[in-house]
Amino acid sequence: MGKKRSGGGLSTTQQAAKFLGVSVLSGAVLAGLALPAVGALGLAAKGTVEEFDEIPANLKTPPLSERTTILDAKGGEIAKVYSRDRTVVPLKDIAPSMQQAIIAIEDARFYEHGAIDLKGVLRAINKNAQDGGVSEGASTLTQQYVKNVFVEEAGDDAEKVAEATQQTVGRKIRELKYAIQVEKELGKKRILQNYLNITFFGQQAYGVEAASQRYFSKHAKDLEVHESALLAGLVQSPSRYDPVNDPQEAKLRRDTVLQRMAEVKDISQAEADRAKKLPLGLKVSKPENGCITAVDGAGFFCDYVRKVFLNDPVFGKTREDRVKRWNRGGLTIRTTLDPQAQKSVQKAIADKVYADDEVATAVTLVQPGTGRIVGMGQSRPYGFKENQTQINLSVDEDMGGGKGYQPGSTFKPIVAAAALERGTKPTKSYPAPYKMKYPSPVETCEGSWRGADTAENENRSEVGPYSMQEATAKSVNTYYVQLISDIGVCPVTTLAHKMGVDRADGRKMDQVPSITLGSQEMSPLTMANAYATFANEGVHCTPVAIEAITGPGGKRLEVPKTSCEQAMSKKTARTINTLLKGVVEDGTGKKAGLGGRASAGKTGTTDFRYAAWFVGYTPNMAGAVWVGDPEHKRKMIDISIGGTPYGKVFGGEVPGPIWREAMAGALEGKPAPGLPTVPIKDPAKRPDPDRGDDKPGGGPGNGGNSSSPWPDVTIPPDLVGGGDTGGWDAGGWDTGDLGGIGDTGGRNGNGWGGRRP
Repeated sequence: MGKKRSGGGLSTTQQAAKFLGVSVLSGAVLAGLALPAVGALGLAAKGTVEEFDEIPANLKTPPLSERTTILDAKGGEIAKVYSRDRTVVPLKDIAPSMQQAIIAIEDARFYEHGAIDLKGVLRAINKNAQDGGVSEGASTLTQQYVKNVFVEEAGDDAEKVAEATQQTVGRKIRELKYAIQVEKELGKKRILQNYLNITFFGQQAYGVEAASQRYFSKHAKDLEVHESALLAGLVQSPSRYDPVNDPQEAKLRRDTVLQRMAEVKDISQAEADRAKKLPLGLKVSKPENGCITAVDGAGFFCDYVRKVFLNDPVFGKTREDRVKRWNRGGLTIRTTLDPQAQKSVQKAIADKVYADDEVATAVTLVQPGTGRIVGMGQSRPYGFKENQTQINLSVDEDMGGGKGYQPGSTFKPIVAAAALERGTKPTKSYPAPYKMKYPSPVETCEGSWRGADTAENENRSEVGPYSMQEATAKSVNTYYVQLISDIGVCPVTTLAHKMGVDRADGRKMDQVPSITLGSQEMSPLTMANAYATFANEGVHCTPVAIEAITGPGGKRLEVPKTSCEQAMSKKTARTINTLLKGVVEDGTGKKAGLGGRASAGKTGTTDFRYAAWFVGYTPNMAGAVWVGDPEHKRKMIDISIGGTPYGKVFGGEVPGPIWREAMAGALEGKPAPGLPTVPIKDPAKRPDPDRGDDKPGGGPGNGGNSSSPWPDVTIPPDLVGGGDTGGWDAGGWDTGDLGGIGDTGGRNGNGWGGRRP
């Protein structure tokens, strides 16, 4: 019988022999235990065998998480994102000195033993027993690789990581069985390759390629002996031997590795001594991870791409699946971002609005007909410092944005389009006084709205009558209040939805007539994409940010495609083009005009000037510019923006010029097609009412009176009067809705005569 220690237990050697014997009987060798003495484990032989046999035979090795590279539409890099900075490389792209160094210091007999090293086990057990603690391990590279697989599989789950690294017999048994399998299936070279690609080297670098880039700014295949020794030394304790934070400790560890390489004859002693005299030679590259590193202010677009990936079922059935796929990385994502457009957006923003201004701006450009987002930026940069933010001011709340901003009068063209779709003519005239109550009731999708809200125009001089064209050019509020009251709210919200216009906070749009003045919060991307529908002959295409994705090994992944739908007739879209051309040619948006390039657009300013907008388009690009306080607290009155003082901010004054500069640069060198329009002949100016001409909109004539069909509208005395004839045909659209208030004026006497102020 074997000798026993005092106390009746088996000696350390006997315990080890018994432990190893049990392992052999079960078809494996349980070793590599970095623990004091096997006898102290309290593990019965029978339990060991049973536990070993119950472990599944196959090790599931998850794909290694790698960097994902996000590119613009031309192939330029926007940013690299990763949960773990890793670039997997084959063994041939790892310097031989690196391979030698890691084997020398971690498992010198790697090519001589199987899954475990029996000599190493006995040596470690004996050493730990003498020290009374864990002073030496005996895990082979294969066992270490298996442990790293468990850690990789745990991801960022702290509990799973702890379970994968805990010093317990159960984990060691499981680790050993899988190590035996790995040795059998992969072979030494593949194990070494996998190990060097999975191991953590500190400073956020996983795998030898990322580590080589981090510490020496070079590829792993180009490492020299002293550099390889430093990296190999990090594996045991990346924090303790960190050369960035403790170069002295790192050099001692490097020299230990060099000496070990000499001892195992990988290099000569003379080579080791020469290498020890060299400085560390660091050329550190800062970790560049995430959208915060994006070029040309594209951090918010980069984050939008991430949100698209995490939200779209095309990338995985559940959000958990999509998160795992994103964190795994290894993707090359080519996006729709046009570098020329993005640079132009950022320059326009920087020229007009400062990051530390009391208000901010957001700009988004979209390509009509494809839905491609070609530019996206804002004045407050992506980040965590003062005057920076992670909220994307251009998009909806569920895509990383805020709750949106009231679009003001930029919503009016949608109301006009809904009216045109229902047969209203673009020459439709309303009295449009300076101030009036909303007509009540107003039909909605849910019944009818009743209320006593009041609307007024920007200036007291804005007093009708106005036709749709002039009312749009001058952004006359009281005209549009009457227009939506006539057609009802439901046609407007229905068309808006077809155009992709929904609230930024995800709520259903309110069924109230005030939406005609832009009372529902929208995002710049929503508005830009909606106006692209006008440019695209009434066809709405959903916005897209991703063109293509290539996974590891060059495999192409399916990506979400734009979906296009005819939201309105071509005639309606062309009529809106005509109306909105007037805005930039002779209306509130003149400062946004693009000169020789055909364009159209609309200004918008909300109540109390919390927000100002310009949304416009050419046939080949649409864009939205919002300026305001994201927190909806600072009114844009007596304010400095971009170093320029403003008494009052209007949509055509600050957003308009930003839009013009962004669009001009984005479109430079690109074709300049014309916008398809329709002829709309606005009624001629009415002559002096004192003459009493019997012409459309003339002065007092037969049947003229001072009554009004709108009880809440006050008609100025000098505008009372009507002509005997109230309408005529004007090349494509019947303008008979405009005429005098009289027996035959306009339609049923509902036109206005007199002279516009």
